[in-house]
Amino acid sequence: MAHSTHHDDYQLLIAVLRTARRELRVTQVELGERLGNTQTFISKVERGERRLDVVEFVEFCEALGASPEETFRRYLGQRARGSPPGKKKASAGRSASG
Repeated sequence: MAHSTHHDDYQLLIAVLRTARRELRVTQVELGERLGNTQTFISKVERGERRLDVVEFVEFCEALGASPEETFRRYLGQRARGSPPGKKKASAGRSASG
């Protein structure tokens, strides 16, 4: 089970959230305000310095105006294809079975 913010799957999840934020044209400042937090918090999440739990993931999506279910489906679809948006997998030598 992945516990690191540097794990490929977690980096993919963060990439999906960052892409959703950009597609919805929400700045880090705006998102921070919607969450009652700061731009620094959003930046740390998007850089992998701060890990989100599942409740925070839902709040993050809702603050964006994105469906948590659809956002997670998008993540799962990209994970199944092994294709992070705009990034290559960090461990290229990893086998398909994990």
